[in-house]
Amino acid sequence: MSRKDSPPSSGKKLKTCLIFATRGRAELLNRVVAFVGTQTVEPELIIVSCVSDEDVRDLPELAGMLVIKGPPGLTRQRNNALNHVPDDCDVVIFLDDDFLMHSRWISEVHRVLEHDPAVACVTGTLLADGIHGPGYSFEEGKTILAEKGEVPGDLIAAPTLCPYGCNMAFRARSIAGLRFDERLVLYGWQEDRDFGAKVWKRGGRVVRINTALGVHLGTKGGRVSGRRLGYSQVVNPFYLVRNKTMPLRIALDHVFRNVVSNAVRSLAPEPWIDRRGRLSGNLIGFWDFARGRLTPERAEKL
Repeated sequence: MSRKDSPPSSGKKLKTCLIFATRGRAELLNRVVAFVGTQTVEPELIIVSCVSDEDVRDLPELAGMLVIKGPPGLTRQRNNALNHVPDDCDVVIFLDDDFLMHSRWISEVHRVLEHDPAVACVTGTLLADGIHGPGYSFEEGKTILAEKGEVPGDLIAAPTLCPYGCNMAFRARSIAGLRFDERLVLYGWQEDRDFGAKVWKRGGRVVRINTALGVHLGTKGGRVSGRRLGYSQVVNPFYLVRNKTMPLRIALDHVFRNVVSNAVRSLAPEPWIDRRGRLSGNLIGFWDFARGRLTPERAEKL
């Protein structure tokens, strides 16, 4: 669908709430929130869900911003934010606190939601993802976006099994009453797939569009320990299989790739990844799985 072929708007502006769950990244958060001001369509409300005052240190008090505090953990913090979303909201967007949107990101999400009432969830396309390497600085992320320039003229909405948690938008009515599974503690790990599957089961389409562009900086500060993440890499996929929000084939693929990668690279680990800690967590996860214990919340105690 090209812009010139876009159907006429209903005339009703989509009221949008943008949610950041954050902890321990006050300086980066301040810059990322300020960057939202570059959007051609700005959200009516930004909810920052944090744990303590230190998480939002020096965050400017902007109109249309709500800062809330609660227990730590990605799923808990996102649920806390959902409890504060106004009833008249049309679109709920979840962004990681290290994700930079192209200036048309929100407008492109609005475009596909207005075009196709069956679409319930939209995830964008990454120009770069620092999670697979040492990460990008804020300035590097801005440069990548600037070099891209304009978004593609033709919007392509391709079905996908799940949204990518660093940038996902939902039609508000499609997630009414839904909450993230708080047993997926700390960083969450597959919470996006679990939540997206619940939306899909309700009959809503989950799509990835080529025009909502962004950069995931993949900032390493504020992440969980290697052992805790390694445990989640094994236990969480099998937990989702039991809950019927992840196919067994995909779970096995996730677990196999992560464990093999941790085992091989633990011989010469990257400086920014605790491979040996992850492998240790993998082994603990397998031991629990072998004993029939699918307890993702145990990661919090490792």
